[in-house]
Amino acid sequence: MNRQNKTVIDPWGSTHVADYSKLFDEFGIEPFDEKIIKRIPNPSKYMRRGIIFGHRDFQRILEAIENKQPFAVMSGLKPSNKFHIGNLLTASEIIYFQKEFGAKAFYCIADIESYADNRITYEDATDTAVDNLADMLALGLDPKNAHIWRQSEEKRVTDYAFIFGANVTTATMNAVYGEQTNFGLYMSALVQSGDIMLPQHPDFGGPKPVVVPVGLDQDPHIRLVRDLARKLSSNYGFVLPSATFHRLMRGLDGSEKMSKRNPMSYFDLSEDLDSIRSKVMNAFTGGRATVAEQKKLGGEPDKCMIQELCVFHFMDDDKKIVEAYQNCKSGALLCGEHKQEVIDLITSWVKNHRRKKEKLIDTAREILNVK
Repeated sequence: MNRQNKTVIDPWGSTHVADYSKLFDEFGIEPFDEKIIKRIPNPSKYMRRGIIFGHRDFQRILEAIENKQPFAVMSGLKPSNKFHIGNLLTASEIIYFQKEFGAKAFYCIADIESYADNRITYEDATDTAVDNLADMLALGLDPKNAHIWRQSEEKRVTDYAFIFGANVTTATMNAVYGEQTNFGLYMSALVQSGDIMLPQHPDFGGPKPVVVPVGLDQDPHIRLVRDLARKLSSNYGFVLPSATFHRLMRGLDGSEKMSKRNPMSYFDLSEDLDSIRSKVMNAFTGGRATVAEQKKLGGEPDKCMIQELCVFHFMDDDKKIVEAYQNCKSGALLCGEHKQEVIDLITSWVKNHRRKKEKLIDTAREILNVK
């Protein structure tokens, strides 16, 4: 394959995928296809809708589900910004595995990575960490069946990171991540490997299947930790962690990916409602130049961020999504009408979320031992 056409996956930079099917050959990711979905009781909407497109070693999780054996779900978030719609995908999958199958959830506040990548001190990250965790609790994370930690305070994670660091070379890190001028990113990647392996620590029952739901941009971390777990399995009995990969949501403005550098490409869950309405009303659509042209030719819903908001997050009924898609294609549904309908859905959802979150701030502070 021509190197210029190869996909570049950078967990700390920009990742754009034009054709997800190429990833199966390029990176050895396996398709999350209908054969898998049929084996899952009550698959999540992300699974049903093809938003989760690939996996690594999900067979282990299927077997645990089918045999009613324990497994864990692990993921986390950098405390660098308010919780936004791009974070909802991973958060919802953690909660899905916890609620649907009783998986113990391991949720990491990635404050070491936040410092390495964004120069946010642990102290300055505290309020954001509390706020993010309150969002997770409001979304449905059950703290009674979860272990929640800050990287900077979890010695078992940093112990694992040191062990992993003693068993990896700079050449391997360069091969996985490309040459980074900031060596702290390599160190934070080793800490993240410690996060992923924490559910298998003896204090949490030892080796077991673990699924890590992530966006495609996090696959380098998954490849690294699986390589390390394989290398050290004879010493520690590690089970290679599994992963599911979801598609990266485009920016509301039609850009290739949501970006914190571009406020019009996303909204966060704490944002002023008028600002959210404005961003959605100005979102990129697949509409034609005029109403008459749209009625004649139909819209292009595959390009439309209003449709994407529904598919990814704010419409639970699959039939309604299909109906909106078909009505757009036929020209029966106009952009203004669809936008207003979705704005009403989003604002109602956000208001409800905030009511729940407000009651859980103190719980989040207590979990993270913040006074």
